Amino acid sequence: MKAIFFFRGLLISIIFTLISCVNTDDFEIPTPEVPEDDFDGVISSISAIKGNYKPLIGDIYTFQNTDTYIVGYVVSSDEAGNFYKKLILQDKPENPSSGIQILIDDSSLSDFYEFGRKVYVKLDGLSLGYNNGSHQLGIQNRGEVVVIPQSLIDEHLIRSLEKAEIKPLQIDIVDFNETYKNIYIRLEDVQFNRNLIREEQRYTFAAEVTDQYDGERQLESCLSSSAVMLSTSTYSDFKSLLLPQFSGNLNGVLTRNFYDDHYVIVLNTPEDLEFMENDRCDPVFLNCGSNILQGSKQLFEEDFVGISNENILDGRGWTNVNINGGNERFEDGILNGNRFIRISAYNTGENPLEAWLITPAVNLDTSTQEVLSFEIKASYDNATILSVLVTTDFTGNPLTTNWQTLEANIPVGPASQYGVSFKKSILDISCLTGKVNIAFKYLGAVPDKTTTYDIDNIRITGN
Repeated sequence: MKAIFFFRGLLISIIFTLISCVNTDDFEIPTPEVPEDDFDGVISSISAIKGNYKPLIGDIYTFQNTDTYIVGYVVSSDEAGNFYKKLILQDKPENPSSGIQILIDDSSLSDFYEFGRKVYVKLDGLSLGYNNGSHQLGIQNRGEVVVIPQSLIDEHLIRSLEKAEIKPLQIDIVDFNETYKNIYIRLEDVQFNRNLIREEQRYTFAAEVTDQYDGERQLESCLSSSAVMLSTSTYSDFKSLLLPQFSGNLNGVLTRNFYDDHYVIVLNTPEDLEFMENDRCDPVFLNCGSNILQGSKQLFEEDFVGISNENILDGRGWTNVNINGGNERFEDGILNGNRFIRISAYNTGENPLEAWLITPAVNLDTSTQEVLSFEIKASYDNATILSVLVTTDFTGNPLTTNWQTLEANIPVGPASQYGVSFKKSILDISCLTGKVNIAFKYLGAVPDKTTTYDIDNIRITGN
């Protein structure tokens, strides 16, 4: 019994001794140390080595006898199939200043080089090229930079012990430039173009019949009204998911499309979309009601059958003007015997190209239940850049006129002419009185906003 009391007293004494050694009630949680790599080599920066490629010459640069490495952090993942045989590395996990693509003959890179993993790249034996709008590191083969073969992966890529938390760089679409290519970015308060999420045709990420290799879907900024394409591989696991209908934020890699025409965002996974059920930021549309029954009285009609030259429109009371002083405006077009009016910024050299096609005045005072209809076709689509407006007090100058936006069905066409067809809009304009003018406004810019639009069969009816 004495022994029991002895040991119990000894235990209490030890506890009080331990407590007396603590001078504060605050206990510090040890900060985990970043593991250090057993690495010895000459480190250069991603931005510095990209300077070895001379765009004016265009020759591939091969690194030899430099004993130089670059270090970067993985910001791509092929786990969902949206990246294929490439790693995207940026120079820092936070506030990065440069990024690059590494071409590797491995389709499951995320198993070993996962998102956030620090990687050293041995440059000797690798070649630097520029393709699809991006600097790429790989192996030179017959004048091209191709994937590093599996037998050489371990020789050129060293996996660090460090896995960092990647903090996306928050920027706006209007700020995109060469510096941010192959950088993990964040866009806030964006949404998909409303013509992509209509109830009658809600688009998938990349499973439409017109999607070849990649599906491109237009994102719009609610902050700056600028736009960019979200690019999704037709081999990705989430290609068949429907686009979210609301607005929100997203994280992804900024790069260029295959033809280096425009910037695109590429997601690692659909979970990188943070779209909540918020209000959208669409413009305020004219809302006269829901009547779409065309009346028996023809107030205006133009099918462009007799328009063999756009100058003919000028003599019929139309306004067809490029407000920036450029040469391009709406012009006549014909396909399979059908005439229409066409506009495109492609190959014009104009940035921006703002052109307006405005109908003659149409008097609505002698009718009721007026309905406007027209047909639009989109092709070589890289942005939705056409809008339809109406006014009751046209001044003769589109810039000094008060316009109301119409909720037109602006089609989203493919990146070619494959599968293109006209889409019809039927709109109630019965709440308007007096003389009205309908305007088709095109706002393009070479080289990345050059969608071709064809317009036909403009009609206003009433009773």
